[in-house]
Amino acid sequence: MSDAAAAGQPFDPSGQNSPDFDSLTRDIADVPAVEVITTVAVHLMSSAAVNLGLAEDGEQHKDLDEARKLIHALAGLVTASATEIGSYHAAPLRDGLKSLQLAFREASTVPDEPGQGPGEKYTGPVHG
Repeated sequence: MSDAAAAGQPFDPSGQNSPDFDSLTRDIADVPAVEVITTVAVHLMSSAAVNLGLAEDGEQHKDLDEARKLIHALAGLVTASATEIGSYHAAPLRDGLKSLQLAFREASTVPDEPGQGPGEKYTGPVHG
């Protein structure tokens, strides 16, 4: 990545400060798959938590429709990758997912039927 991009400087249409894509490609190739998967999962978790209203000024950012989508995507990722990343990495992701699913159930004014909540298609019904 160029120094300008890393420093958060605005896009330069001349291309003088654009990122070196060959360099970026090589960099991502060096990152183990488990790290990419867990990083994506943490981003999904963080975004879902914000949309559940669990961040500072939570009610201001609460959007259960968005949270549902993010939790559903997280459940698919965690379920599909669990055997690939091993239980050492999958267990905390499953715990975080379950916490988000329970928080969603608590935040909903009309709770989903068991097994119909976000991500429960992949995880099965979630109970407290």
